[in-house]
Amino acid sequence: MEKEQLSAPGEKSSLRMKWWMWVIIGAGGLILVAAIVSQVSIKSLSRHIEHQMNSRLKGYTVRVGRVYFKPLPLSVGLSNVALVQNANPDPPMADVKWIYGSIHWRALLAGHLVGDILIDTPKLHLNLAHIREEEKSKVPLRQKGWQESIQAVLPIRINIITIRNGEVTYIDEGPAKPLQVREIFLKASNIRNISVPDKTYPSGIKMEARVFEKGALKLDGRANFLQEPYPGVKATVELAGIELADLTPVLKKANILIKKGTLSGKGAVEYAPDITEINLESVELKGPAIDYVTLPQTTEAEKERARAAARKAKEASTESSAKIRVGLLTISQGAFGFVNKSESPPFRLFIDNTNATMKNFSNRFAEGPSNLDLTGKFMGTGSTRITGTFRPEKKSPDFNVNVVIENTEMPAMSDLFRAYGDFDIKSGLFSFYSEVGVKDNMVKGYVKPLFKEMKIENRQEKGVIHKAYVGAVKGLSKLLRNEPRKEIATQTDISGPLEGPRPDTWQALVNLVRNAFIKAILPGFQREVGRPSSS
Repeated sequence: MEKEQLSAPGEKSSLRMKWWMWVIIGAGGLILVAAIVSQVSIKSLSRHIEHQMNSRLKGYTVRVGRVYFKPLPLSVGLSNVALVQNANPDPPMADVKWIYGSIHWRALLAGHLVGDILIDTPKLHLNLAHIREEEKSKVPLRQKGWQESIQAVLPIRINIITIRNGEVTYIDEGPAKPLQVREIFLKASNIRNISVPDKTYPSGIKMEARVFEKGALKLDGRANFLQEPYPGVKATVELAGIELADLTPVLKKANILIKKGTLSGKGAVEYAPDITEINLESVELKGPAIDYVTLPQTTEAEKERARAAARKAKEASTESSAKIRVGLLTISQGAFGFVNKSESPPFRLFIDNTNATMKNFSNRFAEGPSNLDLTGKFMGTGSTRITGTFRPEKKSPDFNVNVVIENTEMPAMSDLFRAYGDFDIKSGLFSFYSEVGVKDNMVKGYVKPLFKEMKIENRQEKGVIHKAYVGAVKGLSKLLRNEPRKEIATQTDISGPLEGPRPDTWQALVNLVRNAFIKAILPGFQREVGRPSSS
């Protein structure tokens, strides 16, 4: 009896060991079978993933190089994944070296399907052909099936998604240097595969990247990756040391040439299909050198661009979905020029040594008044001060601008005088004063150009008629001259209605600069005097 009692625990322990042995053998067998099946069905699995995504995409095709499956730990890997635009398949718009996904066992045992995703070395390539094809596509972006295709192959809640060593490249026409954002690192959590209300961002997100050669980008906030037709994000953003010259391939189509300068700034951004809000605390431009160049072959395009910009500005100022505000914009040691290659000879007007601040700048002037204070050197020598106040815009522009330019050495303006007056300036000083106010679609103000100790030089290659013309100019200058101070001064009233039907503030300001400054800079010496032909 005692022996039976003593042997019972040993027998039970032996039974338990045998039971665990069978469990281990059974589990091992299942894993082995799964591994064999996975290797047999790798090709069909990759084709299945391609089919699931491509059946939902419109205008694009996904290709999967190879699929890897590991039963323990439960994970799937995809290598050499490519996305091509069907109309422009070469080069692919995107290619990814490696995508790795793993399932959380604990969550699986609790009845939840949760996993982590690692995307290694993804590269996005964009060129002008890709963009033009998207612009002319008759299928709206929200109907292209991006979100549906992703959810079809990832029917799980993603705990963490990590992008490592990403790269975005834009290649424009011609020999222009590509624009690149490199060394992209992104980490996001709680990527849901269910719909959420608009303006809801369930996923935490952090991102760092190198912009162009030396610039840096940091982003910290929340996102909705499955929002249609494209992901939405709400985050704080910081930019540092972005080289402006690298933007030349994009801006040259707008006749803007950037030689140098850097951009930095910080603030908050919300960008989603139904809202765009950019609220920056500060933006700083260091040493920008920017010219606007007008060309004979782009004159009509420039006019249409100006009209389109005016329409966009008006839409942006009234639509609740587009808001842009900069608390403080600062410019240090800048140079800004206007180059006119449509005249003969071509000329350039510029202001350098520019330092400026603009407070509370916004595309929606109802955000409150904006204040501008700018100093610099007109044509490198003329001491310049421009101040302005831009008040809340309702139905029409409402602002005041004051301009003072003093003692510009006139030989620097010779090309301008040759283009519009067909004569040379040997010496003299130019000054300019203006006060302009705009309200209720009416302009009230004046412009006063002042020429001091001006000497006009006869051009030797011109004939008798031109010499007579120069003589008339000299006579007119003597008639207008204040003899004690040897100055020529005229003050022109520019009061009246604004040009164009209901222009926006910036359109009105550009028109005033063109009409009040460029035309008034040569009082009595404009083309109305008559441009004689050469002999």
